Amino acid sequence: MGDGRRRWGSVGRVEPAPSTKQLLRWSEALAGIARTGLGFTESLYEQERFEEILRVAADIRVAVDEGVDGAEDADGLVEEWLSTVGKGVPGYVTPKVAVGAAVGNDQGEILLVKRADSGVWLYPTGWADVGYSAAEVVVKEVEEETGIEVEVGRLIAVLDGLRVGMSRIPLYSLVFQCRPVGGELKAHPLECADVGWFSRDNLPDPLAGAERWGGHVFAALRGDPIEVLYDSVRVPTWRGDPDKV
Repeated sequence: MGDGRRRWGSVGRVEPAPSTKQLLRWSEALAGIARTGLGFTESLYEQERFEEILRVAADIRVAVDEGVDGAEDADGLVEEWLSTVGKGVPGYVTPKVAVGAAVGNDQGEILLVKRADSGVWLYPTGWADVGYSAAEVVVKEVEEETGIEVEVGRLIAVLDGLRVGMSRIPLYSLVFQCRPVGGELKAHPLECADVGWFSRDNLPDPLAGAERWGGHVFAALRGDPIEVLYDSVRVPTWRGDPDKV
């Protein structure tokens, strides 16, 4: 899937096959529509149709992760999705919300952490906890993950995690610029494999989504006048360029 194979277009032109990123997005969108529908419908007929959509979405997702030979594992994913269905508004499926911190020091370096689960580097980030404002979660997450105490400056980006490639589930990431005000650099023993300060020309690898947010974040850390970065509108939404920023 997403291996660069090409297909013929409607007027004879050769077009690229859907990428892994596109297939993942389509699968998650179908699953979200189906689960939301199950949460609101009272019709047995519609319930059966929505469950069938879930099975199609699961086949796509498993094919992305394991190849077509792994399709027998799709039933488990369907059951997992069905277990999250709620009734009415609580059952309306939306992206999860995460918060991130672009922390810069006086040397122009950015604070990055290496995720223990994936081995991928990224700025400190975490889920938005209930009962906290987004800025409060940022302060808490940075100190928990890195030992550094920060002061929040401004919101600099709102990113679609699926499009950036920093997530395989639907999420929006709210990224705040922060400055360190205390603490001691120390990686969280469970969440982070490593932590450190890095200059623009000495970034670690792999670094999730840096081609999307790197230039913008370093401009913010330099104090350049910037607007909030957000993902552009694809036209048409479902068939537009999946990598368009």
